[in-house]
Amino acid sequence: MESMIRDIKLAPQGHEKINWVKNFMPVLNILNDDLSKTKPLRGKNIVVTMHLEAKTAYLALVLKNAGANVAVTGSNPLSTQDDVAAALAEQGVKVFAWYNTTEAEYEQFLHKALDTKPDIIVDDGGDLVSLLHGERSELLPNILGGSEETTTGVIRLRGLAAEGNLKFPMIAVNDAYCKYLFDNRYGTGQSTWDGIMRTTNLTVAGKVVVVAGYGWCGKGVAMRAKGLGANVIITEVDPIKAIEAVFDGFRVMTMEDAAKEGDIFVTLTGCKHVICREHMAVMKTGAVLANAGHFDLEINKEDLNEMAISKQIVRKNIEEFVMNDGRKIYLLAEGRLVNLAAGDGHPTEIMDLSFAMQALAVLHILEHHKEMENQVFNFPEEVSTKVALLKLTAMGLKIDSLTAEQKKYLMQA
Repeated sequence: MESMIRDIKLAPQGHEKINWVKNFMPVLNILNDDLSKTKPLRGKNIVVTMHLEAKTAYLALVLKNAGANVAVTGSNPLSTQDDVAAALAEQGVKVFAWYNTTEAEYEQFLHKALDTKPDIIVDDGGDLVSLLHGERSELLPNILGGSEETTTGVIRLRGLAAEGNLKFPMIAVNDAYCKYLFDNRYGTGQSTWDGIMRTTNLTVAGKVVVVAGYGWCGKGVAMRAKGLGANVIITEVDPIKAIEAVFDGFRVMTMEDAAKEGDIFVTLTGCKHVICREHMAVMKTGAVLANAGHFDLEINKEDLNEMAISKQIVRKNIEEFVMNDGRKIYLLAEGRLVNLAAGDGHPTEIMDLSFAMQALAVLHILEHHKEMENQVFNFPEEVSTKVALLKLTAMGLKIDSLTAEQKKYLMQA
């Protein structure tokens, strides 16, 4: 089966990008060196559906070097980098992705990847799992299990499992302490503002930033906005998270009230229609709307289109909507993940941790699938700790160890 990519001639630039990130992914490098020798995945078919940029490409190559037959497709129409896709295809990975896919092409690519009859899947958002439980259920007997990268995907998985309908074990890599503490907070925090600032070329200092959702991603975005000099408002539905935001020094209010004050809005809830018609009706002219949640549903684009008397692309990844009273509202990256659709995603060093855990999750499924029920499993704590220790070692840092006496004391406490 041939790859489906935009242009193989773009590969040299893609190789440069992949080689660059390798320099800053020491944990994945350690795993790559080890797995290339032992090849524990020899002969296994693995499908990876993720944002197809350089860091994801390196994960795919690590899995390939471990002996697997790897197929990769994008998890977002605007996050695939065509030069990286070409470079990956040139190195023997089956790639079904290109930038700015239509919905039909996106579905086609998912099906093409599944045509390789995977033994293990690495999902991002739950679309692979959804297909395997629906249109492609004939492949279920082959599936040993898989892993999920995002909060949205884990929510979908847990819903499926709660209904008793999950047909194979899945590891919630997203819920690993070592993942969400760094990836969701520091990764999303930095990359979201990278995407917003490079796209708009506007200052953040002095502006009112409204962050919808104070989970780990929201905490990261709010923290970075505060550091950039913004006046930050948090909107929440969870009382505990709302109090935490207050104690962290942020204003908390409803979106109805925040909509009147905000200059920049960032949604990170994992839910739908967080910003709707009633909010857009009271926004200031020049308000900028960005989404950093997985799906492009958090900002109600249907409402925005219906309210506007005209719209136009005014800058790459910026669409201007003119309201009937002359106000202008700007939507970034079609309401899709702004950090990937309008940026390069999380910093390389952060994804070193996350993708090392993804590689280890694949190995865990391979070794333990026979004893795993068809449920959503937390990432093994001891493996998460191992990844953190590897990262510290790569950074040249050492930490203390408990003495035998201390261990005994803690066991008794």
